[in-house]
Amino acid sequence: MNENSVLNKLRKHTPIILGSEAFNKYAVLVPLVEVNGETHILFEIRSLEMRRQPGDICFPGGRKDPLDRTEQQTAIRETTEELGIKEENITDVTPLNYIVSPGMIVYPYAGVIDPAVPMKLNPSEVGGVFTVPLSYFLDNPPAIYPVNLRAEPEENFPFELVVGGENYHWQTRKVDEYFYSYKGKVIWGMTARIVAHLVDIIR
Repeated sequence: MNENSVLNKLRKHTPIILGSEAFNKYAVLVPLVEVNGETHILFEIRSLEMRRQPGDICFPGGRKDPLDRTEQQTAIRETTEELGIKEENITDVTPLNYIVSPGMIVYPYAGVIDPAVPMKLNPSEVGGVFTVPLSYFLDNPPAIYPVNLRAEPEENFPFELVVGGENYHWQTRKVDEYFYSYKGKVIWGMTARIVAHLVDIIR
């Protein structure tokens, strides 16, 4: 293959996150609700029937469906299914920074929910909802605790192909876990990280 052929192929390439075509794609909505003239953020409490993270506090959202045209549509669809509202009850949907972690990408959006619309929660997914004034997060920074992630190769890992072999010095990677506490409820993990990001934008 000559140089021009190589360069032509490179020029046509649109870069993405390497390997992301095999990642699971998720989308969540940060619901903004007006309560007594003040902007609140609405949170869900995951149903205790859920296999993953039962009882945790989260935003409405889920995995992108093959029929979803965009990640934004995923966030809206999941919100309507979980809160029992209609798509037209959600307005001003705006993308936030997406999150990349091993094997998945999460696309967060902020959107306004009409406070006058009654919700019919999906009990198989949602154990309850509550709101927190946005001003609380503006006035109270999160507590941040580092977590170390250590590589653990499988038994069949080819150490003989790596300089240092079984004594190879794997790097320990650190991630920060965010925590907010509000009236006895703990908002942490990715949900808290998204809240902190939203607050940074608003500031």
